[in-house]
Amino acid sequence: MAAEKLQKRLFGTNGVRGIVGKDMTPDLVLSIGLAFGSMRKGRIAVGRDSRTSGESLANAVKAGLMAAGCDVVDCGMLPTPALQYLVMHHFDGGAMITASHNPPEYNGVKIIEPDGTEMGDEQTVLLEERIFSRNFEIQSWEHVGSETKATQMVDYYTNAIIRSVPENIGNNLSVVVDPGCGAASVTTPKILTGLGCRVFSINAQVDGHFPGRLPEPSLEGLKGLAGLVRSTGSAFGVAHDGDADRAVFVDENGRFIEENQEFALVADYICSRRSGVVVTPVSSSLLVETIVKKHGGSVVYTPVGSIYVARTMRELLEKGENVVFGGEGNGGLIFPGHQFCRDGGMTATIMVAILAQSGLPLSKLIDQLPVFHMIKEKIQTDNPDRLINHLAESCKGYTIDRTDGLRITKGDAWALVRPSGTEPLVRVMVESAVSDSARKFYQELMGYVRQL
Repeated sequence: MAAEKLQKRLFGTNGVRGIVGKDMTPDLVLSIGLAFGSMRKGRIAVGRDSRTSGESLANAVKAGLMAAGCDVVDCGMLPTPALQYLVMHHFDGGAMITASHNPPEYNGVKIIEPDGTEMGDEQTVLLEERIFSRNFEIQSWEHVGSETKATQMVDYYTNAIIRSVPENIGNNLSVVVDPGCGAASVTTPKILTGLGCRVFSINAQVDGHFPGRLPEPSLEGLKGLAGLVRSTGSAFGVAHDGDADRAVFVDENGRFIEENQEFALVADYICSRRSGVVVTPVSSSLLVETIVKKHGGSVVYTPVGSIYVARTMRELLEKGENVVFGGEGNGGLIFPGHQFCRDGGMTATIMVAILAQSGLPLSKLIDQLPVFHMIKEKIQTDNPDRLINHLAESCKGYTIDRTDGLRITKGDAWALVRPSGTEPLVRVMVESAVSDSARKFYQELMGYVRQL
């Protein structure tokens, strides 16, 4: 099972990212294309989100792929899950130019395998070895690849989502879409209209400067969405990050829905129809497990990162397990009947289905969920291993899980302490159904931290 993270030097949990012109350069992206093309021959799909640097970096990765002998199909600007869906059904691999939720000055590359999932750790390490050693299989003039354009192929993705639910399921439902000027501008309004919804939009013009809000959907950034939901009397508002692999929501009153509650609500809908295994990282709220167990299902935990969730789901299915759902507590949900990656467009569609089935407003559905109390903290440190080992020793009388970082369970409370993959800090999460238990456990852990 995908339960161990290998050490990577260039790629992070979700591809490689950096500031354009500084860390992320055409030369680096060219080398990624050369390395990937040397490992995966055939037809490779290339896509990008709306960032201003997307076109130049897409050209760089295409040049590398073609120089290595691959035929490239340029799918244009589209969400990451749309490219993943196209790869799964039509191509031998894919490269997505995106920095997802990062600010406008960032961009990056995600490498997609033939099954539509992001490249796993083992293959990524081999890819990095080729990049650092310049071990490329550059072809002679008669064997270089060619390029074709296929921007219309995104319709395969949008139509598949529309067909996944009953026809016109969104009739009489008004919704507001906030793509944040990102890639979902060309898909989510079309999907929801195809479901029969009356669709309003904000920040739906494609603009890599992200003038309406930053690519990361935040409480502050979604004030415009919340206001439009209230003024139009819509059932909900949905917002995406830059590449639309995630979706977050506001209810009919403009209230932001915390992402673990979103996860739990969708899990409740899916598991009530078909109970089974739900896969999620160790960082997810216990609320999700509570809902899944209510329907007789079980939860399998993975390291943090959607690729670990997706690959674990596939491995469990291959072993005959009844895997029905997966995802993270950040709005990134995975629907195995559709594909094995986070998909914001599909998540918005399922929200329409939930409201259509229940006949209740979204606010009431959320208020009916069990209440859990979570405390989050960041601790600056240049030596995260020392801090984590100190906490492990201090809490050795409690239940310890080392799946990713340190997960500690004490009675009805649990905590996750794990190093950041991008910053010199350790992230701490503490949760319990009893607020006093969460607070006391948090204070206890901070006391151990102060000992250092």
